[in-house]
Amino acid sequence: MQKNVLNTDLTGKVAVVTGAGGVLCSDMAKTLARAGAKVALLNRTLSKAQVHADAIVAEGGIAKAYQCNVLVENDCKVVAQQVLEDFGPCDILVNGAGGNSAKANTDKEFYEPGDIDDSTLQTFFTISPENVSSVLELNFLGTLLPTQVFAKQMLGRPGCCIVNISSMNAFTPLTKIPAYSGAKAAVSNFTQWLAVHFSKEGIRVNAIAPGFFASEQNARLLYNEDGTPTPRAQKILAGTPAGRMGRPEELEGALLFLVNNEAAGFINGIVLPVDGGFQAYSGV
Repeated sequence: MQKNVLNTDLTGKVAVVTGAGGVLCSDMAKTLARAGAKVALLNRTLSKAQVHADAIVAEGGIAKAYQCNVLVENDCKVVAQQVLEDFGPCDILVNGAGGNSAKANTDKEFYEPGDIDDSTLQTFFTISPENVSSVLELNFLGTLLPTQVFAKQMLGRPGCCIVNISSMNAFTPLTKIPAYSGAKAAVSNFTQWLAVHFSKEGIRVNAIAPGFFASEQNARLLYNEDGTPTPRAQKILAGTPAGRMGRPEELEGALLFLVNNEAAGFINGIVLPVDGGFQAYSGV
């Protein structure tokens, strides 16, 4: 297998990754496996996680895919028991399940006079409570429920840790996506709460806040059919000093650092930006 970037040794550890069928979290699962962990890849659609579990095994790692809807408490409980039987108790939990819905967005960045009367626009005033709730639930409850079941396996076992996946828009909300920005802000806040709550158990809880990374979920938002950046992507690139989107492998160092108890044993409750300088740049 490929060598991990920080020489973090997770041999004998059991890692659970939710949302593992996606671009970023599947790469995280592979990163943990390359560091020696036995990895459980959880995803609502089993086939999407299975592809990546098979890839890990083909590389010589240990992995298994599990179907799990992180919004269904019983799903989480059943899978937690399966992972316990297959690999042993969870040492590392990566809460990567999340996402946005276009139905909870506004069409325009700024409200302008008359927009409320334009039936062709989705404005702040036409976003339904149901669509906002679905985004909040996916990101916040989708982090809380897996944590409830897998943190039980960590109790009394110092050295365990949880890594939540927040977002840069948790620091400063992005235009058009009020529900997703609020949901990720909740994840960051919850990370701090958990860090304090479990501190006496020796369970560290931190988060990674990715900047802009191209994935299946946002491809249509960022790129035209011919591969050129959309106007929104152009604004993102202009606001990112690195001048480009992030690559999935550029999250590996942050992940391996946070799960390494020797390197990060006194780090608890932080939200680590990996954003190419986006947060630091004022635009001028």
